[in-house]
Amino acid sequence: MYIAVFGATGGTGRHFLEQALAQGHSVSALVRDPAKLGISHPQLQLVTGNVLEPTAVARTLEGSTAVVCSLGTTSNNPGDVVSTGTKNIIHHLQQHGPQRLLVVTSLGVGDSADQVPFVFKLLMKSVLKKVMADKEVQEAAVRASGLDWTIVRPGGLTDGPATGQYTVGTGREIKAGQVRRADVAQFLMQELTAAQYLRQAVAIT
Repeated sequence: MYIAVFGATGGTGRHFLEQALAQGHSVSALVRDPAKLGISHPQLQLVTGNVLEPTAVARTLEGSTAVVCSLGTTSNNPGDVVSTGTKNIIHHLQQHGPQRLLVVTSLGVGDSADQVPFVFKLLMKSVLKKVMADKEVQEAAVRASGLDWTIVRPGGLTDGPATGQYTVGTGREIKAGQVRRADVAQFLMQELTAAQYLRQAVAIT
């Protein structure tokens, strides 16, 4: 596959990029600062720019067969960078393809609000209020896109190598817990090929 990645300098995005390259896939990644990524590979194309710039998004998507979006809030960007950036990606995909889109959000968004602990619910209503609101808008745009999307909602993200031991599903009985970013990336890679959760939002914890 030729995979376009947005959010490659973040923890989950970086793990996904590394795993995709290790499995022989070609990757195009949009980054504001290539030096921050610090990866060089013959099958990796870096596009310098911002996800808020439609032309940079278009260059990143050119020739791709699938897209992984793992955007997060970053410095020197507006508070709605996640939703606006995702909308830019969706707009291009609707016009030019590809159709397959995986988007990483968070447990607690949308109909998963009851799957997170009480303490996190408090954070969602205070310090994380704007971040979660932006993710709500992001998910709504993905669901309305008409694309072959999958929304992936991790619990509390942690560092470390992939373990292969995690719970994935659409059931509301799945409660948020810790999950390694490398495991989320592993699942993303698996879902790209299996398409088991097409047009569904799935929890991973």
